Amino acid sequence: MQKYRTLKLLFIINPVSGGREKTDWEEQIREYFRESPHNMDFFLLTGKNDEVSVRHHAESIMPDRLVAVGGDGTVKLVAEIARHLHIPVAIIPAGSANGMARELGIPIDVTEALEIAVNGEERPIDTVLINDKEICIHLSDIGLNAMLVKQFEKSGTRGMAGYAKAVLRVLWEKQKLYVTVRTDEETVLRKAYMVVIANARKYGTGANINPDGQIDDGKFEVVVVRKLNVIELLKALLTEKSFHPNRIEVFSTTRCELILLKPGYFQVDGEYRGRVSKIKAEVLHHSLLFMLPGDS
Repeated sequence: MQKYRTLKLLFIINPVSGGREKTDWEEQIREYFRESPHNMDFFLLTGKNDEVSVRHHAESIMPDRLVAVGGDGTVKLVAEIARHLHIPVAIIPAGSANGMARELGIPIDVTEALEIAVNGEERPIDTVLINDKEICIHLSDIGLNAMLVKQFEKSGTRGMAGYAKAVLRVLWEKQKLYVTVRTDEETVLRKAYMVVIANARKYGTGANINPDGQIDDGKFEVVVVRKLNVIELLKALLTEKSFHPNRIEVFSTTRCELILLKPGYFQVDGEYRGRVSKIKAEVLHHSLLFMLPGDS
C-alpha cells in the first residue's frame, strides 16, 4: 500500500497565515518526521511571484504530495499547481480562514493533520473552472461577501479583528445586484445581495451557505441570497448557522453563466478578483486529488 513506501513531501508554508507572527512550522514538521523514512522539502511563500516559483520548484523535484501550510489562499495556490502536475494535495490548517480544511474534515491539530498528509486516503474531488482560466475548489461569489473580502484585504488587519471591521464596512455599504442566472436547465432574472458558486458547503468562518452540497458529485450549486436580514446575516457570516431557506434560492448544475446589469465585486476561494459583469463556470469532475481522513 502507498502509505508503506518512502514518500517525498513538499511543504509550501505561508509564514504570516492566521494573523500571527511567524511560527516555526518547519521545526514542528521536522519533529514529526524525526524518526520517519520519508523525505521533506520546504518552500516559504514571500508574496512575490509565489505561484511561478512554487510551480518551478515542484516541477524540479516532483514530490509525492504537495502540502499547503496556511489558510484558504495557500490551499488555492497549491491546488492550482497540483492539478496540472497530478499530485495529491494535503493541508496543514494555519490560516485565519480554513474553510477547505473544515470542509474536508482536516483537524486543526498539526500532528493529526500531518498523519493524514502521510497516511490518509487519496480521494478525487471536483473543481469549478471559472471564466476558462482558474479553478474554484471551495466557494466563489459575487456581491456582499466578495466586497467583504476586498475590505478585509484593504484593512491590513489580519485575524478575526480585521474580519469584524470588514463586516461592519460591508453592511454599511451593501448593494443589490441585478443578475441573470443561466444554468443547464433554466434562465432566470433575480435581484440579490450575493450569488455564490458553491463547490462546497461552508465558508471559512463556518457559515453554511450550501448545506446539501457535495464536493465530489459532478455538480456545483448556484446560491442566490435574495433577502437580507442584518442580524441573520451576521449570525450566518460569523457562526455555523445556515442561511434561512426562505431567503436563498439554490440551483444545482454542471455549468452556469451569471450576467450582471452593473459590475459587481467578485472573489474566488477568498481571493478578490475585482469587479465583473459576467461569470462563466463549469464543473471539472474529479479533477483534483486530496489527502483525506480514512473515514471521510
